[in-house]
Formats: sequence, C-alpha cells, structure tokens
Amino acid sequence: MNITDRIKYIGVNDHNIDLFEGMYVVPNGMSYNSYLIDDDKIAVLDSVDAAFTHEWLDNIEGAIGKKEPDYLVVHHMESDHSANILAFMQRYPNAKIVSSQKAFVMMQNFFGTDFADRQIVVKEGDKLNLGKSELTFFTAPMVHWPEVIVSYESSSKTLFSADGFGKFGALDVEEDWACEARRYYFGIVGKYGAQVMALLNKLTGVELERICALHGPILSENLEYYINLYKIWAGYQSESEGVAIFYTSVYGNTKKAVLKLEESLKANGCPKVVVNDLARCDMAEAVEDAFRYNKIVLATTTYNAEIFPFMREFIFNLTERGFKNKTVALIENGSWAPAAKKVMLGMLEKSANITYCENNVTIKSALNEESTKQLEALSGELCRDYIAQKGENADKNDMSALFKIGYGLYVVTSNDGKKDNGLIVNTVSQVTSTPNRIAVTINKQNYSHHVIKNTGKMNLNCLSTDAPFSVFENFGFKSGRSEDKFKNIEPLYLDNGIAFLPRFINAVMALKVESYVDLDTHGMFICSISEARVLSDKDTMTYSYYHKNVKPKPQTEGKNGYVCTICGYVYEGELPDDFICPLCKHPASDFEKIK
Repeated sequence: MNITDRIKYIGVNDHNIDLFEGMYVVPNGMSYNSYLIDDDKIAVLDSVDAAFTHEWLDNIEGAIGKKEPDYLVVHHMESDHSANILAFMQRYPNAKIVSSQKAFVMMQNFFGTDFADRQIVVKEGDKLNLGKSELTFFTAPMVHWPEVIVSYESSSKTLFSADGFGKFGALDVEEDWACEARRYYFGIVGKYGAQVMALLNKLTGVELERICALHGPILSENLEYYINLYKIWAGYQSESEGVAIFYTSVYGNTKKAVLKLEESLKANGCPKVVVNDLARCDMAEAVEDAFRYNKIVLATTTYNAEIFPFMREFIFNLTERGFKNKTVALIENGSWAPAAKKVMLGMLEKSANITYCENNVTIKSALNEESTKQLEALSGELCRDYIAQKGENADKNDMSALFKIGYGLYVVTSNDGKKDNGLIVNTVSQVTSTPNRIAVTINKQNYSHHVIKNTGKMNLNCLSTDAPFSVFENFGFKSGRSEDKFKNIEPLYLDNGIAFLPRFINAVMALKVESYVDLDTHGMFICSISEARVLSDKDTMTYSYYHKNVKPKPQTEGKNGYVCTICGYVYEGELPDDFICPLCKHPASDFEKIK
C-alpha cells in the first residue's frame, strides 16, 4: 500500500491472536505496522511479530524488488515490533540499524548481539537524510518502554509515532477508532500520561499531515481530533460527561441497588449511565470506562472482611495506571459487618484529586427504606450539575453563585448572531449587592468586546479547578472572529440564548449589560444578573492555581532562546521583534529569555 509516493506500508494483519500481550481480548485481531521509505537511500521502519517473518520479508521485496534497504529504523523494541530484526539483518547484510542506545542494549538481550559494527545511535534532534526525505528523531522514554523514539519525516509531514496513537484491531476490519484506541491506551500506555504529554509538547508546532502508528490505521484526516483525545487521556482528564457504575454482586441484592441507581440517574438527567458487572465484563473495557467518564460509582459486597476479588482487581488496575481527577461514590453491602467502603477508600488513597460523594450508601443484605433514601440522595448529588444544566428543574435564582467569584479565571461566552463565542478573562468582580451587579473588564482588541458591546449580553462561566489546559488553549489562544471555539464542544444554553460550558465550571450566570465604562485599552461592562445556576461545589480556578497546577511547564532544558510567558511555546535562537507566538498569538513582548 502506497501512503505517499515514497512511503509504503509493509505491515501485516494477525487474525490468529486471541489475547494481545496475553491479557487483552482482541476479537478483531491486531495489525503489526511496518513502513518503508523508498528514496535515494531506503529505510525500513520497524519489523513485525515473529509469526509473520516471511510475509514481512515478502512485503519488503514487493515494495522495492531487487533493491536492498540501507537502514532498519527501530522505534520500539517490544517483540511484536522487533522480533524479526535478526532475520532482516541476515537477509540484508549491508543494512545498518538506526535506534536509541537503550534499544541496542535490549537487542543484546533478545538476540545475543547488539550489531555493534552496524549501529547508528540516534538521540533527541538527530536527523537521518534519505534524499528528498529526512527523518528527525524525538526521544519518547516510557511511551511505553524506556528505549522508545519517534520520528518525523519533514517532506511528507509524517509522524512515525511508535505505539502512540495505536489501537487494537486488524486493518482489514472497519470499526470505530476511538473505542479500541482508548482501550489500548489505558490498558497499555495509561500509566505513563506524564511521559505522553511530554512527547506531545515536543511536537508542538510540528506540521502534521499524517500519523503512522505501529498498530492501527494511518491517520490522515482531522488530526486535531486524535491529538486532542491524546491530550485528554495523557492529562488524566475525563473525556465524557456521565456516570460509570462498576459492581460485584453475590446473590443479586447489590445488583438491584445498582439498577435502581441507574434508573434514578437517568430520571435526574444524567447524560450517560454505563453499568459494568466486573465478574462478567472485559476488565480492560471497564478500566477504559472509568477513565473516560467524569464520575464513577463503585458498588461491592464485603467479602471475608475485605471486598469481592473482582472489585479488588479492578481498583488495582485503576490505581496502577494513575487514576485521578474523578468524582467517586461508594456503595457497600454487608450482612453483619459492612467493611467494603473502608477497604475501597484505603485502596484509592494513592489516587490524587478524588472528590468523594457525601451520600454514600450502606446496604445490609438488601435494600430497605433507609438505604433506598441514601441511594436517592446519592443520585441527586451525582446529578446536581445536570439538573442545573437542563433548566427544567434548575434553581435559576441561586445567588450563591456569586460566592464562586474571586480572583479567578472565567470563560465569558457570547454570540455574534452567527456562532457562539468565548474568551478567558480574569477581571470579574461583584461591585454591588443591592441590586447585584457584576463588573467584567475585557480588552478592546478581543472580538468578544465588540460582540458584547453590540448585543448587551453575555454568560459568565466560573471555571473550576478540574479545567484542563485545553480549555485555556481553546478560549484563550484563539480569536473568535476567525475560529469557531465551540467546534469540538456541544454547548448548553441559558434562557438568554447564550451558550455555557457543559463541563469544567462550578457556576454560570447570565449577565445583561446595564452600563459601560471606557478604560482606554479595555472596556468595563457593569451587568445585572438575569439567571444564576450552581453546578458543583468544586473550588473556583484561581490565577495562582492555574499557574501552579494547570499551565504546562515549558520544555526549556538544553535550549537557547525565548519562552512565551502566556502559553510556554519555546522559540530557539534570536527572537524577531515582530514575532507572533504560533500557539497563543501573543507578540514578542510576552516572551522572556530562557535562563
């Protein structure tokens, strides 16, 4: 298969495999991807599983005929990609291996030789010129082995991403990418989110037209979608709104409670409820759901003064992969000495930033009047934000929303008559209490200033501390005049017809402009409140919290140049006076010299 005029696919599909890595069910098989660049010099990129030696060597010959490869580039030494290195080197005795120093140590372990006289060791930033094509290498340690490198071919703007962006499933089976890529990521790479994010940061500003992973299809359309998902996953942020319930049940009573909770959650407007019976479901899919949804419920029986084994295994799988940034509710069942809640809390101690529900449930053998009330209270707590969002049963005059205002960060949303818009502001204050008045100050250069000046209305979204950096990238680094900031967000609307964010806020207020104060470079809008809703009790995102915990630390080590103080973009070399940051669009004056 030709990917470009010089890049060819020479991988294989495996439909004989039932368990990948001996534990992950793969009903649609696996692909082992290998690529070939046919230029003045010929490079083969990675090998395949040991079961496909001759098919792979045939694919190489089919791609280049009697010509011989000059290089074998090894991005990753896991056996499903490296098993045929020795066979390749024997078949092509003049070829050299290009890889990281750690990979050659592993080759010694695997094959009894590190091919010392045929090595080309590459490190961060090294290049391999093939003619019209040139590979630049980036180190990617622990994504998901320590020796991993990825490479970027500049003329075709192609990233060879090793196991990054991979998925379960053979290439001759059509299926949704995200589902199996998500299960693959959290099962195999999920523990190393910080390392994945570090790699993504290295690739900031690199122009991409396609991503070629070692498993799964070549990605060449809507790359922003795939990269955004990886940022969510690597940042341990929730991808979807909803409640995922995970339970074990010995005689069916805990299951009855779970099904009753599921029914109540749906009645309270929960957008998605997913139920997993841990004794019967695919454990990898259950793990995937736990990382995907922002709220989870763990329901299990007390078992030998402990918890049921399937629940113990499940929680271990979560904490072992760095589970954090979630709302967690607990349901325990015990006939004489319920202990499951205490055990589950102990197992989750190593998980960071977990918000535990106040209304947990204790069942003694079977649901009774008391435990049913606890269940209903839990449903109400889990759905508080959904009830506030939908509007039908929302308290639209909850002025405790004003308590969410501090020296924080907010998204001000508006509409120009054609599309929804929004921007980040940090200049919001309550100026009077009788009547309630809010002052919002916006730079005149911002498109939102123009829109609100014309329409006289806006919504104030109070960001909570779970808001990821992607929210600030989207609403802070782009202009609403040229960008659709809600392109990847399905907004909700207050009664004034203005959008508000469905996630990452603890309160929202509809504001009507009553007066305007011209402050030269900025304009201050003095507003009345026509609607106020509280969605959660999470803390408001403050300016200092953002800088300490959310804004990525710029990757400046070993670099000489300037760093953007707004978004962390690094410019190497002498910064031009007229330079504009490619990420946040701020001028050279917002850059500082790397020390």
